[in-house]
Amino acid sequence: MRLTRPMLAPAAAAVLVLTGCGSDGDGEAAVPETATGSLEHLAAEVKCEPDMQTDADTIRQALCGRGDEKYVLATFATDRGQREWINTAKDYGGYYLVGRKWVAVGHEDVVADLRGRLGGTLEQGTRHGGGSHPAGHGGHGG
Repeated sequence: MRLTRPMLAPAAAAVLVLTGCGSDGDGEAAVPETATGSLEHLAAEVKCEPDMQTDADTIRQALCGRGDEKYVLATFATDRGQREWINTAKDYGGYYLVGRKWVAVGHEDVVADLRGRLGGTLEQGTRHGGGSHPAGHGGHGG
């Protein structure tokens, strides 16, 4: 039973639209124990007022914003449902902060910042060619 595909494309498209290019990472701080809980609990931990996009038995998904930086926060009913969603979503690229039955998806800097508050592990999606970078984007520096 595939419940994740109809909800995946809008979330992945939102992530591609909301993420930018470049990163100036400010080093890695100590990572706390991985947070657990409902979408609302996780959102409260990172001071997000979630804009619910999907509220179903198998997945709850919201957009969160921190200034100009936005990300998707999703919680899952099962570990398997979460892994299937992540494996499919990675085809769209992006950066994923993964906890037990939750994931945050956004720009590298955003998920690295969230990791400092929620713990979790970082995963990176695959890129299948341009499309997410504006025309005329310059080279990437160190």
